[in-house]
Amino acid sequence: MLKARSHPDQLTLDLSKDAALERMIEARVAVRAESDAIRWRFRLILIESVMIASLVAIAGFVLDQPTLMVARSALLVGAACFASGVILIGLSGVTGHLLSLYRRWRQP
Repeated sequence: MLKARSHPDQLTLDLSKDAALERMIEARVAVRAESDAIRWRFRLILIESVMIASLVAIAGFVLDQPTLMVARSALLVGAACFASGVILIGLSGVTGHLLSLYRRWRQP
């Protein structure tokens, strides 16, 4: 492949050696990736909660249970699944934060 040559009067811009710029870009990417990860975790928990609640509802209707009891149990199971997932996200975030503090403390 042919490499395009720049004009001799053009200033060269070499950004690969600027450490401060690299750190700033990495910090922005890390913040964005963390927010995307949290959003995807909540989506996954919501989808799983709806799926489990719908499976409970389907099982209740297939077994000819009363409609009000099936609806109440499906809602209760879905809410419990969602709450446990949110607690799990919170605990994993706290654990990750504590581990990063421990690593910084142990570093010489």
